[in-house]
Amino acid sequence: MKRVLDEDLVYEILSVVGEIPEGCVATYGQIARLIGREKNARLVGRVLSMSEFYGRYPCHRVVNHAGRLAPGWKEQADYLRNEGISLKDENHVDLKKYQWEV
Repeated sequence: MKRVLDEDLVYEILSVVGEIPEGCVATYGQIARLIGREKNARLVGRVLSMSEFYGRYPCHRVVNHAGRLAPGWKEQADYLRNEGISLKDENHVDLKKYQWEV
């Protein structure tokens, strides 16, 4: 049985994602820390995978702790490049250069 996500939590996560400036990326764990749920990076990923049901958010600006893009989302790299973010290789962003400093 799937657990239903609390809508307040969903919008809390998405509001943080909405604050990531163009040309920057954040990690799932970074977003989890910003909402006070340090150990819930996977929850952030789950919410982002369903974000289309809640409106338009710049989810393409979120990567994993190593800067890796979301597997299977081919357009993410194009969205990032369009914002001036160059990739280290075809699947990774340089976090030292592009990570959002909060």
